[in-house]
Amino acid sequence: MPDIRRNFLGQPARLTLALSLAVMLVVASGVAQNRPLVSLETSETLFTVLTAINTCGYDQELSVSDPLRAQIRSEVGKAVEDAAVARDVVGPMCLFYRQHQAAEPAHDLSHYVSLALYLEEPPAFALKVPQTELPPDAEVVADMVPLMQAFYQKIGLHAIWERHRERYRELTEIYHDPLAKMTFDTEIYLKIPSAGYLGRQFIVYLDAMGAPGQTNARNYASDYYVVISPTSGTAIKLQQIRHTYLHYLLGPLALKYGGAFERLEPLLGAVQAAPMDAAFKSNISLLVTECLIRAIEVRLAKIPEAERAQGVDQAGKEGYILTRYFYDTLGRFEHDPEGFRNAYVDLLRSVEVGKEMKRASQIQFASNAAPELLHLARPQNNNLLLNAERRLAAGDLETAKKLAQKALDEQKEDSGRALFILAEVATANRDMEGALTYFERALQTAHEPKVIAWSHIYLGRIFDLKENRDAALDQYRAALNAAGGALPEAKLAAQRGLEQPYEPPVAKQPE
Repeated sequence: MPDIRRNFLGQPARLTLALSLAVMLVVASGVAQNRPLVSLETSETLFTVLTAINTCGYDQELSVSDPLRAQIRSEVGKAVEDAAVARDVVGPMCLFYRQHQAAEPAHDLSHYVSLALYLEEPPAFALKVPQTELPPDAEVVADMVPLMQAFYQKIGLHAIWERHRERYRELTEIYHDPLAKMTFDTEIYLKIPSAGYLGRQFIVYLDAMGAPGQTNARNYASDYYVVISPTSGTAIKLQQIRHTYLHYLLGPLALKYGGAFERLEPLLGAVQAAPMDAAFKSNISLLVTECLIRAIEVRLAKIPEAERAQGVDQAGKEGYILTRYFYDTLGRFEHDPEGFRNAYVDLLRSVEVGKEMKRASQIQFASNAAPELLHLARPQNNNLLLNAERRLAAGDLETAKKLAQKALDEQKEDSGRALFILAEVATANRDMEGALTYFERALQTAHEPKVIAWSHIYLGRIFDLKENRDAALDQYRAALNAAGGALPEAKLAAQRGLEQPYEPPVAKQPE
């Protein structure tokens, strides 16, 4: 049996959605990796943002939405009429909304979803990062935040949210089992347990106030988010969620084996006339990953073989020229006991570039392509830390350390995040004193609640290991305060720390 180890602090575990099962560990590297932090949640912040734009005229797919949307709109309308100052609050907010309205209603929703994901819990709705570091689609509407704060307070939106919490809970119960089955079936097909590192998570937010026909997916650093809205028939768009989940599963592999893509770069020349997003025409890793995901989706679809062939052909016509290769190769993978993590590199190495170039030359590209669901919306000036986080998730500790240190030295990015990454690296390397120093330094400059909360938690665990229980309790209390209602995973870890001293799991030794 292989030597399976944990670092001295262990890893956080999420208990939502019944999908956080046994902790999965990286063999011999000393880097612990969790089962997926997958959860189905609701958010008062998201509810507030979407209710605000509904109040200002966002009506997309209202007729097919769950009846809860119309009920809430009615209650908000009544509150606006009843409050003497409400019109003064709503007027400026809705003027801003109209002035920044996109030509397509779908883009309206997209902008505000991105904004909501970067806001803290009410009533403050503070930005999680400086406004200049927001993704472009969120930054363009960020000035609506103070107007929305006034709207939330003056019409008593919190009371309306509380009145309908039970219905939101019922909706999450309805969608719980289908979502759990989808993630489970996807992992079973790939024979690969998803992996995370220090809070890497996949969150599906459910809110009744959006258009049910639209799914918004986001990737911020190593975290993935999907925002969905229920229909009047409570149908759920599992295909779109699975698409994002496949990115979540396969992204770390693409990062870990980035060198395997270099010889495939000539394929980019074959897709320049394709109608797909320009990002796929300039980044071979993105193109290959998207082709692989589309092939897996067709393989998993319960449809006749003729329809599968059509799906593969359509992907090629949109520019995803390796979909056919991956589709055929996956047919052999399905009968092999080897897991996808082990098969991944061979899958890339077996691509015959000349053959695929010739096949691509025979494709007549379509005039248009479906837009990519997932928005990779990290601010551009966070490239060093973004890449450091990704290398850390892939288990490349040395590169992660160098990138984080460079970001710290150049002082152009969030120093708190940089120090937190350095602390994570020290943790993975079992350097307790180094981790303690970096976590303490991170707290001196950090602004992100996630960084602050987890720094306190890991300091608490270190003090517990040093048998300084009083200092540990202080850290857990500070973590609980920083976590608030926006970081349930951190809140749970802090509560556990307050209940009993931390004890690291016993490492399993080889038999």
